[in-house]
Amino acid sequence: MSLPNAAPFLARHVGPSEVEQAEMLKELGVESLTALVHETIPEHLRFERGLDLREGVDERTALRELRERAGANEVWRSYLGLGYHACVTPPVIRRNILEDPGWYTAYTPYQAEISQGRLEALLLYQTMVQELTGLDIANASLLDEATAAAEAMTMAHRIAKGKRRVFRVAADLHPQTLAVVETRAERLDMDLHVGEVDPEAIDEATFGVLLSSPGTDGVIRDLKPVIEAAHAVGAVVIVVTDLLACAWMKPPGKLGADICVGSAQRFGVPMGYGGPHAAFMAARAEYQRHLPGRIIGVSKDVRGEPALRMALQTREQHIRRHKATSNICTAQVLLAVIAGMYGVWHGPDGLTAIARRVHGFARALAKGAREAGHVVGGGVFFDTVKIDVGSMSQGVEARAEERKINLRRLSDTEWLVALDETVTEEDLTDLLQVFGCESDAETLLAVQDGCPPQSHSRVVGFMEQPAFHSCRSETEMLRYLNRLKARDLSLTTSMIPLGSCTMKLNATAEMEPISWSGFASPHPFVPVGQARGYRQLFTELEAWLAEITGYAAVSLQPNAGSQGEYAGLLTILRYHESRGDHDRLVCLIPSSAHGTNPASAVLAGMQVVVVKCDERGNIDVDDLRARADQHADRLGALMVTYPSTHGVFEESIREVCALIHERGGQVYLDGANMNAMVGLCRPGDLGADVCHLNLHKTFCIPHGGGGPGMGPIGVVDHLVPFLPGHAVVAPVEGAVEGAVSAAPWGSASILPITWSYIRMLGAGGLKRASEVAILNANYIAQRLEGHYEVLYRGTQGRVAHECILDLRVFKDCGVQVDDVAKRLMDYGFHAPTMSWPVAGTLMVEPTESESK
Repeated sequence: MSLPNAAPFLARHVGPSEVEQAEMLKELGVESLTALVHETIPEHLRFERGLDLREGVDERTALRELRERAGANEVWRSYLGLGYHACVTPPVIRRNILEDPGWYTAYTPYQAEISQGRLEALLLYQTMVQELTGLDIANASLLDEATAAAEAMTMAHRIAKGKRRVFRVAADLHPQTLAVVETRAERLDMDLHVGEVDPEAIDEATFGVLLSSPGTDGVIRDLKPVIEAAHAVGAVVIVVTDLLACAWMKPPGKLGADICVGSAQRFGVPMGYGGPHAAFMAARAEYQRHLPGRIIGVSKDVRGEPALRMALQTREQHIRRHKATSNICTAQVLLAVIAGMYGVWHGPDGLTAIARRVHGFARALAKGAREAGHVVGGGVFFDTVKIDVGSMSQGVEARAEERKINLRRLSDTEWLVALDETVTEEDLTDLLQVFGCESDAETLLAVQDGCPPQSHSRVVGFMEQPAFHSCRSETEMLRYLNRLKARDLSLTTSMIPLGSCTMKLNATAEMEPISWSGFASPHPFVPVGQARGYRQLFTELEAWLAEITGYAAVSLQPNAGSQGEYAGLLTILRYHESRGDHDRLVCLIPSSAHGTNPASAVLAGMQVVVVKCDERGNIDVDDLRARADQHADRLGALMVTYPSTHGVFEESIREVCALIHERGGQVYLDGANMNAMVGLCRPGDLGADVCHLNLHKTFCIPHGGGGPGMGPIGVVDHLVPFLPGHAVVAPVEGAVEGAVSAAPWGSASILPITWSYIRMLGAGGLKRASEVAILNANYIAQRLEGHYEVLYRGTQGRVAHECILDLRVFKDCGVQVDDVAKRLMDYGFHAPTMSWPVAGTLMVEPTESESK
């Protein structure tokens, strides 16, 4: 007797049973899912061949294969620094936030009434950051340290005003941070001066100065002369700093810095081969309206009780569309919550103790290196020691390799060692032996007090609020985290039917691997041979996504959908420039587009020209032709969302793409609505040259309460040479230019989620998921027909994966769309997307994971 196989993952992922699907199809008056798809997607656009992917496997098989890849990553002790450090994720935080779907499946806290828990956690993160940096206000949060520095540069330019173009950057920035700043500055025509910042060189043409404390070499330099010189000419001073160092040393804000940025990674978030990690930005109070990202503010509810909400003015710059000063949409909320709770768990005394311990170990290493006859870098340092070993480098390298230790090599003779909170006496002993020091670690540590020199010592207290002192026992911490979670709504309690945001199942089997050491522990800049498992995973995932989209190659670097838009436009611009077309800077964008589209175009240095939509919500092809003809000599790109933002498969898409190509432009396709397309049609086949994918939508990476996200881009063959490179580790051989993220493969540690999703569904399962997404949306549209007008449909009366319900007819009765949204919340539902893309409407996307 043969036993039946375990239930395939498809049956776990798709909500409606076979019986329910049949009932829904009967309601729609169609015989099959295939027939429904044929009525939804025009024949000339359908992908009939079937995806060239393996068939799906069950959870156990996928996890076994993924363990092989995780096991192929060698987890050495890495003291490389560069803004990434090993840390300890407190188990109570790991289990009850990072691994808890009540936290990771929630959406961005737009609806404050059902987000008070996350908002409180983010307020604590903001408070911790502003007090550690010595500044007045902070956001919550940004994508990584490198993009935070780039955002700070553009913010400084807005503050300084006038026609100043010079931005002076200290050479001791981390190389990946400098690279992203250079990418941003080039497109905005800023004059970057990189090197030692001479106070006397700062003149009236300078709008900002970017410094680092500690620097990438670990040295804490005297910033006051540069700060005073910059302020004397009205320039803005930005300092990249380290939060743990700020618990130990005088913070940059107290030295006169106007803006501070950096990464909160070492506050309990694993390195994960590059991310995701929350970046921070803090600033003086007078600059709060210029801050990108989100700020959590304290308000009052209708009863006069304290309540939290996202401050509207700085909530999302893309609301301003072509006038935007940032394209930030995704914030690393889940990671910011972890970092903030790390601060709650340890409190100010605990953070200070950790900082002093790390510094004490660094001083012990420095003393031991001197005793071994080496030259230790001068100046004040926190956790990073520079050691010149002269002719002994070969021996240092061999002994480090023998002990499986990664060190950062600066030159033929110089090495950097960046220590962290995980270092033990045994680790220090190994490091001393690597540098040929015979001194005893315990003896060296006994004479180190871990305190900074008096001139650099922090004298101002921080984090004195009760929340940072009330959770010292795990009992209290556990209860606090669960109290916060209970104030939120997530996919654990309700459907989240947000149009254009695809809130679907984040399966436990997909999530489990992110905590495995093989994926969570590697430093992003380890030698490539130590990351063979990651490299295999990247190769497989890139190939799968290329097949799904119909493109020649995929870059995994963009760590948000908005970053994918930006990276895609940069790829197009670099292609044009390679052909001598430096003036192709006009970007055509339909009026219905996501707000991040025009915002990304502006950041890429392009001129946005809006194209009209017709009465059916489709691109007005005649207006598009007129705009394309008007700007033919300068036409760089068209940005189009497909299926449309109105939830329809527009039949003219091939004509639209051809029209742009005939005039020398390229077509960028926003893949936010890819959940209606996978296995059914492909962006590359439609004529689009580049497309970004929201892995946190279609491909099951959870939204995390507002982040992490991932936005890789696929490109046609002629754009492949212009994909983003990286300054430290090239993701494509020889590619070093155009970096858009701090890490070469973006938020690498969450890519196993998408890998698992594709591997478990396989070719047939991916197609079926898309079919059921279309079924669910059409079922809702059909059942509500006659009660609400569904605004846009295809030529055969079908919607794609979402539908727009018109509530404007109730306005005369005194009922607004806001009232309906809030009443849904009263009954425990998350309201659909409200008043976008059409004011006074609700846009509903059920996804395939919700049952009938």
